Amino acid sequence: MKLTFHSIAILLISILLSPLAHAKESWKLCAIYPHLKDSYWLSVNYGMVEEAKRNNIELTVYESGGYPNIDRQKEQIKQCVSIGADAILLGTVDPIIYQHDLKRLTSGIPILATVNQLTSSLPPLPPIHLGEVGVDWYDMGYKAGEFLAKRHPKDSGITYIGWLPGPKTRGGTKPVTKGFNDAIKESDIVVSATYWGDNSKELQRNLIQDALQSEKLDYLVGGAVAIEVAISELASRKMQNEVGLVSTYLSHAVYRGLLRKRVLFSPTDKMVLQGRLSVQQAIGYLNNKPLPFRLSPKIEALTPNHLPKNVLLDSLSPAEYRPTFFVAAQP
Repeated sequence: MKLTFHSIAILLISILLSPLAHAKESWKLCAIYPHLKDSYWLSVNYGMVEEAKRNNIELTVYESGGYPNIDRQKEQIKQCVSIGADAILLGTVDPIIYQHDLKRLTSGIPILATVNQLTSSLPPLPPIHLGEVGVDWYDMGYKAGEFLAKRHPKDSGITYIGWLPGPKTRGGTKPVTKGFNDAIKESDIVVSATYWGDNSKELQRNLIQDALQSEKLDYLVGGAVAIEVAISELASRKMQNEVGLVSTYLSHAVYRGLLRKRVLFSPTDKMVLQGRLSVQQAIGYLNNKPLPFRLSPKIEALTPNHLPKNVLLDSLSPAEYRPTFFVAAQP
């Protein structure tokens, strides 16, 4: 039987999540997230917590409060060292800020990148971090642009969108923007206005109100927080049938919007699964059975008519789940 790249990826993930991958010792892991302002990182947290429990290891979690908080995140790395972590799972607030001082900050403790891209050394030197879990956010943006480009091909009539990607210099906003723009090049989609801003509902609401007042738009396209806010803003203005909504990533509220047909499209990079894989990757390294340096779930495209249950289970934490900052290993 010929194995495709996708079938190999499924086989690898099934092996990683089998009982054979359990920790041999009660390791202490420390995870740091950029923030827990939206359900994206909450779902990553759920995946990590469940995997830590399944493997009976200790997990301590910190969140940095937002992408501008570089100094706070560096202090949290030091805190991971001070509590005696065996490995650090870092969701960096900025891909390049650790090029010069990661070794000093970690005191030699193994560090692995989770979700966000990390450049841990100055090229052409090899990376200092020992593994990474995540997808290329260029592909997430491309998927969203591709969806719209198919709806509005060349010569079908100019269609205007407001673009709300999130923070201008943090997270995956630059690659997601490039991917989106590349996907719409040969279509009649025009980005008539771009609104950058941190992933807080208050700020995104202000941006969306400005966009709706200042522009004649056919779609609002952007990060999950922006689209969550846009759902209620359009409803309050009775514009839900005038402006379409497309998200560049999935959240619980975006999922509900898909169910109600208020959101037309969202890709998912399977956040719960990424959390599980990050813990597995750390365990593999600590057990001297290293896994591949990069583990990437397959990006899935979701629409109101395509919401597979298994994809959703790999993507979203349960509705009642709340952030968990510590998991103790059982004696």
